[in-house]
Amino acid sequence: MKLFEGKDIPCACAMVKLYRFAEPVLLLLLRQKGRAYGYELAQELNDHALTGSNIERGAVYRTLRTLEANGNVISDWDVSGSGPARRHYCLTPRGEEHLQEWAEVLERLAESMQGFSHEARALQRTTKAAE
Repeated sequence: MKLFEGKDIPCACAMVKLYRFAEPVLLLLLRQKGRAYGYELAQELNDHALTGSNIERGAVYRTLRTLEANGNVISDWDVSGSGPARRHYCLTPRGEEHLQEWAEVLERLAESMQGFSHEARALQRTTKAAE
């Protein structure tokens, strides 16, 4: 068994390309926060990630742009303060619906994965018993 970051859990290395899983987490974070900077969302994303792999910042901003293009989030520039302008993101009503769609999809996926896991473990036990 491969360990993930020294923890006694299997590595989900093969899931590193599943950047779409950044989407439901970003939607959830925006729902919880109401309004947030991209940098702030990127900081918190990996704490809520649905895979064991870290999501790159570039993927966060690409996902936010896609969510905005699809009408799920809106953004505006905050030019107050002495630092560079920062973009605020906010969930739209369509984004709220999309978050619920993700919740349903992920619930079904979790059920399917649990069934797969049980079946794979049963086959492993059967193989070991036959040895």
